[in-house]
Amino acid sequence: MYCNAKRSLGKGRNCQLAMSRQGSTFSRRVATKGSKWVFLAASGIGAMKVVSNKIDETHGEVSKNLSLPYDTMADGLNSLAMSARSYSHYGRSYLDKIDELKNSFGDSVAGFNDILNGGLHRNYMLLPNAGDEVTPAIPPLQPLKPLQIEEPEIDEEAQDIQRQIQEVMDSPVLLEVPLPELESEPSQCTIPDETLVQHQEVLEKLSLELEEKERLMEELDATQNERDLKHQEELGILSQELKEKERLREELDSMQNEKDLKHQEELGKLAQEIKAKEEAMNEKDSKFQEEKERLKEELAEAQNVALQIEELLQENKDLKSKINSDKSDSHRTETELRKELLKLQESYKRELDKYRSENEQLKFLVKNSNLKTSSVKKSIIDMYAEVLDTLSDNDNTYKIQDHLPRIVVVGDQSAGKTSVLEMIVRARIFPRGHGEMMTRSPVQVTLGEGNRHTAQFNGDDRVFDLSSEAELKELRAAVEGRMTKNLKPGETVSSEVISLTVKGPGLHRMVLVDLPGIISTETRGMMPKTKEALTEMAAMFMRNPNAIILCVQDGSIDAERSNVTNIVQAHDPKGKRTIFVLTKVDLAEQNMLNPTRVKKILEGKLFPMKALGYYAVVTGRGPQDDSIETIRAYEEDFFSRSKLFRSGAMRASQMSTNNLSLAVSDCFWKMVSDSVEQQADNFKAARYNLEAEWRNTFSGIREMDRNDLFEKAKDDILDDIAALHKSTPLEWETLLQENLWEEIHPKVVDDIYLGAAECTSSSNFNTKVDIALKDWTDDKLPQMAINVGWQTLFKQLETIMTTKKADREIGDLFQPLKANILETVKAQHAWQSTALKRLSVIQKNALEDTAVTNKMQWDNSISFMERILKERIDLANDNLERCIGPSWTERWTGWRSRSPLESQCVSAKNELQKLLVADEMHSKHLENDELTTVRRNLQTQGVDVPYEIICTVWEKLYAVTFLTRALSSAQQCRKAFYHRSIACNAVECNDVVLFWRATRMLETTSNALRLQIMNTEAQRLEQEVKQYLDELSRDEENKKRLITGKRVDLAEELRKVRSIQDKLELFIAELNKDQ
Repeated sequence: MYCNAKRSLGKGRNCQLAMSRQGSTFSRRVATKGSKWVFLAASGIGAMKVVSNKIDETHGEVSKNLSLPYDTMADGLNSLAMSARSYSHYGRSYLDKIDELKNSFGDSVAGFNDILNGGLHRNYMLLPNAGDEVTPAIPPLQPLKPLQIEEPEIDEEAQDIQRQIQEVMDSPVLLEVPLPELESEPSQCTIPDETLVQHQEVLEKLSLELEEKERLMEELDATQNERDLKHQEELGILSQELKEKERLREELDSMQNEKDLKHQEELGKLAQEIKAKEEAMNEKDSKFQEEKERLKEELAEAQNVALQIEELLQENKDLKSKINSDKSDSHRTETELRKELLKLQESYKRELDKYRSENEQLKFLVKNSNLKTSSVKKSIIDMYAEVLDTLSDNDNTYKIQDHLPRIVVVGDQSAGKTSVLEMIVRARIFPRGHGEMMTRSPVQVTLGEGNRHTAQFNGDDRVFDLSSEAELKELRAAVEGRMTKNLKPGETVSSEVISLTVKGPGLHRMVLVDLPGIISTETRGMMPKTKEALTEMAAMFMRNPNAIILCVQDGSIDAERSNVTNIVQAHDPKGKRTIFVLTKVDLAEQNMLNPTRVKKILEGKLFPMKALGYYAVVTGRGPQDDSIETIRAYEEDFFSRSKLFRSGAMRASQMSTNNLSLAVSDCFWKMVSDSVEQQADNFKAARYNLEAEWRNTFSGIREMDRNDLFEKAKDDILDDIAALHKSTPLEWETLLQENLWEEIHPKVVDDIYLGAAECTSSSNFNTKVDIALKDWTDDKLPQMAINVGWQTLFKQLETIMTTKKADREIGDLFQPLKANILETVKAQHAWQSTALKRLSVIQKNALEDTAVTNKMQWDNSISFMERILKERIDLANDNLERCIGPSWTERWTGWRSRSPLESQCVSAKNELQKLLVADEMHSKHLENDELTTVRRNLQTQGVDVPYEIICTVWEKLYAVTFLTRALSSAQQCRKAFYHRSIACNAVECNDVVLFWRATRMLETTSNALRLQIMNTEAQRLEQEVKQYLDELSRDEENKKRLITGKRVDLAEELRKVRSIQDKLELFIAELNKDQ
């Protein structure tokens, strides 16, 4: 700062004093009470007078009231002295006063006389008069901008001095006084040391204050620069945020455009559907018009017919009139005709009554189909076959012996057993092969008389016509398929019996069982122990003491190679129920050199086994697949010209399949007559024992077999499905909301909410949430909701089935069946496909609704958010506690200790908490330098913790801290419904809006799922259960597996024994009548 003092002297003389000191400038300042800066200027003698008068008054207090540096005061006195030298009148007195003032300052005014003589002192220079061009010694500096300093108060005395000086300056007094000549050597003046020390101290203080002010100015400038830089950075961040907002706005615009395009596509599809429906309606209208025209035509035709009828009536009237006119002539003829008409009417009436009666009987039989079998009389062989079929289904749980007679056909493999049976049946009904095992399970064939040659499987409605080669082929394929079906994994043969009934003209009534052939060696492709299984199967049927054994021996091979004869001899050593059959006699005659060998076989002298009879048959012509008629003709021709027959090796009664069939049939019925009554008594005793066991074991419980229990279980299960509709809509929606939230809360809380909660502004939070919700809704949310609805439906059904009070008579018998039905229907039931699209639209609309309309919704959303956050905080605390181990209390009370890993986690937790205390808003991730600092701090404490453990502890600790902070923010958002600006968090309580949107989505989705379940899915589920129950009712094996237990087995055995006993009694009655 510069201060220029101008002095204007008389007669145009001016004097200017310039002051500068090393680039810094000073101003004169009068300090009175407030340190007011006053610029002093004097002009003319008036200023000298004023100063002269005030010098005396202020001489004593100059050191007190003027806080000026000494040089500044000296410069002022020099100026006064210079002015005083120009005027001798007043100057002398002024000089005297100045000398007195100078003496009071002491000797420190160096060069004072030089100043009075016009010389220079320090950096001050006396300039010549105005108008002279002189360059100043030190160039003036540019003035600095004034600081804004608060103006202090000025006392009245200082104001009075300032005012007088201003008046003198405004009206100067010019005097012309000759300047006195000064002495060449001015007198020396001295200033006291104490005063000088004081002034020096004052000067030092002022210089220190000046330096302090300069330092403060520099700090102020530095602070201002820092603020400017910070403002620039903030402006950069704001510009980036603005660009990000613009980018997001563009993305939203593009998304909106895509949505509009989708809506347009949907509208186009709807328009197409409407157009298609309109076309369908038009087509229906056209059909309706065509039908209308057709009806009109029919009406016209009916009218024409009516006209024709009227014409006929008219003709009839004409005929009647004509008859009446000729009545007298034809009276006799009319009487005769009337009698004949009455006779015809009576005969027609009798026929009509007959047909009506037969029709009523047929209607009754159709209506009561269960009485059909009892109403129509069965043949005796059919009745016996039913008994055998019932016994074949018996599992021998209570060791009921099946000793009813049947013919068991046994023999070596490829010995011709099946061919012999086909010759008896007179049809190729079995699968054929050359050198292969074709019979893999027992086949029971019941032969009976009939008008047509047919075959039918037991329990099947299909009837095969054996006169048709195509149906014969289908029958052989069906037999082979049933054999393959009966095979279990790891088996080559099966003991399951295939039951077949064959009827035809000339067939002998009997029951035969064709068994797989006995083998000597197991070949590749056969399971281990197949040979033993075949032998055991044959032995099982032959152990029946009333079974007739038809032993078949291949005549074309050596008798010593036979395996079957020894087995038969072991079960019937006396041969009382064995019939021996020698097959392929034509080949034996061609290959055999000794004819007596065949004779020995047929006489029972070659084999040690014994038999009731010995027979020789021809069952084919080698590998040729001839028909049965061709083979029978060939057999008859062979025996008619056989050398063995002519030589007496065979008798006529021992030859041909027909003789064999008659002999086997007679033997069979003789065995039946001898043993059937005893078997009936055995079943009667077994029935009595089983009924006694039921009374002792299940007293007071109604006897119900497996079929009865299944029907009851069927009704019970359908009642459980119907009970789904008993739940109220509120119960369904509450259950669906809970299950749906359980499924989606990891996505809503962890991915969407926590992923966006660290945003520093509400706009970023909303944008991130909207994008995440849209992607989720388009991708997975609808399918997740449908899966929840599906699971809820079956869970509710399972709850109803398992919690229902069990019947005393039933107990837990139905639980396996119900579990199987649930499992099967779960695998089959699929949600309606059209529901997915509807649900997606509903969920999108709910999640796009961000308007919380009332305070109650706001409070409910906050309560929901608080509940979720508290649950997550508890979970996070549990995770953290499991990491750090037992607390101090648990260690002392439970005698537990921390592991080394838990101790490391505790140390890491304590160190990481310092970071959170220092920065409460710390981000989720640790920086590398922070991670390094934490580990080094732990190492200084003597604990070496790996980085992985530090990161693990940080995740758990940060989760607790963040969730706690979020819970506090949610609680404070309760009062921010009307004024979002008072929200304390960075996202302005938009996280509450997120939970409101989630709540709204849960409500709408649960309502849509409930309607879908009640209106569609429950009905479809009921239909699927009914269909599966119908399938189970025909699957006896699965019923046996699902409804089981001692009670069920005992009831089943009782039912079977009663059925067998009743059928045996009916059979015995018919057998006695037949005999």
